[in-house]
Amino acid sequence: MAHNPWLQRGRGQARDGVAARPPQRALDRHQLRHLLDGVVAVSVNLDTRTVLQRIVEAATDLLAAHYGALGVLAENGKVTDLITVGIDDPQLCAALGLPQGHGLLHTMLDDRTPLRVADVDGHPRSAGFPPRHPVMRTLLGVPLMVRGTLYGDLYVADKMDGTPFDDDDEGLLVALASAAGVSLENARLYERLKRAAEHFQRRMLPVLPDLAPLEAAARYEPASELLRLGGDWYDAMILPDGATCVVVGDVTGHDVEAAPLMGQIRSMLRAIALDRCGPPGQVVSRLDRALAMFEDPPTATLVFGRIERGEDGEYTFGWSNAGHLPPLLVGADGGTRYLAPTRHGIPVGIDPSVPRFSHGHPFPPGNTLLLFTDGLVERRDQDIDTGLSDLAEQAARLATSPLEDLCDALISRSPQVFDDDVALLALRTPSDSSTR
Repeated sequence: MAHNPWLQRGRGQARDGVAARPPQRALDRHQLRHLLDGVVAVSVNLDTRTVLQRIVEAATDLLAAHYGALGVLAENGKVTDLITVGIDDPQLCAALGLPQGHGLLHTMLDDRTPLRVADVDGHPRSAGFPPRHPVMRTLLGVPLMVRGTLYGDLYVADKMDGTPFDDDDEGLLVALASAAGVSLENARLYERLKRAAEHFQRRMLPVLPDLAPLEAAARYEPASELLRLGGDWYDAMILPDGATCVVVGDVTGHDVEAAPLMGQIRSMLRAIALDRCGPPGQVVSRLDRALAMFEDPPTATLVFGRIERGEDGEYTFGWSNAGHLPPLLVGADGGTRYLAPTRHGIPVGIDPSVPRFSHGHPFPPGNTLLLFTDGLVERRDQDIDTGLSDLAEQAARLATSPLEDLCDALISRSPQVFDDDVALLALRTPSDSSTR
């Protein structure tokens, strides 16, 4: 390649995002602090979008540049995202150097080496700027690579003091890009693991059977953080004696190991309920004794219930509560009531000698019963009683809505970031109690 007065590449080959050589002068304390702050900033979060934003902000701050950007490459090599600093008009972001088969940045990605340009407008491979785009005069860019995989490109433009980028600036940006590449790789691996764990959790949840004449709907939403994902479940089935069995539970602990424990408890509870149709308290007590066979018994909170129809055609709901949040009964007229008995049980798996209690309450025509886990009402910044009150108010407004719409609305009332898993089971009696 002929020497180009506008284009300066890193001397020697850059390998895996590590500078081919260190800066010639020692970092002063100010630069060192900014570099360390930048490395920490891109290492404390595993959310990919947040990591990318912090990388660009750290690079722009570290080199005191007016503009900064990071182009993200998909596994097929195409640009999928662009994160910018210093560009106020979001419509211009798509034009900020995305490799389109030409231009300076495409050259850098092709060669996988740092790129330093002292005169962007005068460079023969410059594609120019679209209308209203800030004019950039100098540019410094580096590829984001880890173990030979190219994740994108990081670049800054126009230093605050007006001087061109030099060898030391390049060394600083390469050093930051090295840490940023590892953080970006970790973030992607984290997201893949989270998706796999979520898929595993969903596969372990049942498809609700036909419970007619009762209506039923269920929802599951995973926690936003991988370490808090797994362990919440719902289940429903018709027992041999004709009663409808329902349960919502939450395994103690939040990690990927909670999902298989949930599967064990759910299967054991199903088998016990099907084998011996009895009062809910007896069924939960048998589960306690079965869990005691484990050397280290898993523990869980749950509500186990039976919905039965009497000879008079009226429905009743009987249940046993093992340290769980109370079910919510929503009347057809919008009235609400939490079914909280005076005698609460402890979570299962702790002490099988502790007695279990059965409770009962009428389940009138057109009423809706909601069983849920604490992720639906618990927030880090508010008392759980506030969440319970908000849930009751929302459910009251939707008392006559179709169950599927009701469940969607109750899930969407929560923020997009879930502090914990959410399992929700909704059941409704027919409006005409004589309907079978």
